[in-house]
Amino acid sequence: MTLRPATSVWPAVHEERSALIRDLENLPASQWVTPSLCPGWDVHDVLAHLVDTAKTTRLGFLRRMVAARMDFDRDNAVGIFRERARDPEITLAAFRSVQPRTSGPPVPSATRLVEAVVHGEDIRRPLGIVRRYPLEPVLTAMRHQLKTSVKVGGGRELADGLRLIATDAAFEHGTGEEVRGPAVALLLAVSGRHVRDTELQGSGAAQLQERSAAY
Repeated sequence: MTLRPATSVWPAVHEERSALIRDLENLPASQWVTPSLCPGWDVHDVLAHLVDTAKTTRLGFLRRMVAARMDFDRDNAVGIFRERARDPEITLAAFRSVQPRTSGPPVPSATRLVEAVVHGEDIRRPLGIVRRYPLEPVLTAMRHQLKTSVKVGGGRELADGLRLIATDAAFEHGTGEEVRGPAVALLLAVSGRHVRDTELQGSGAAQLQERSAAY
């Protein structure tokens, strides 16, 4: 699957949404309050956030940011409050209903892949759920993160002075101390997520983990 053209991003996003729905369909009620990889959010919060962003339109995003006084965290909190149902099954049903949507904020379409994969792992990893991702969508998301500043949700600065090498794909980026690991682990690290120490190797692995922790 080649995702270089922006118009081809959405099928992969829809595939990731469907995969997450399948993974959560039989989740016990007690596990919905499991803390996610997003500080302060449980897995139910993350799913509500995904419902919210899937419903967001370009014009609606601008109106929301004005209402939130340009505070992204405040806007996210409002969105989660609005979309998080008392019963997680209702939130999951809402996510199922927005699965085919192609709307989103006025940002590059690759951010939808970043969201689908990274937030998918924000939910799956604490629950012990493992997904084998198609590599090309993950690499497309990582390329976007590596060229985008952390100021707007990217991870360019986290990888400065490091050479990232995927061990499961033909992917290398940057120069400097080496960080080797699976593409998903590298994507998570450059998106400010802590991954297991065993997932990343090389002389620059600890440095990348430290930067991600301070993201």
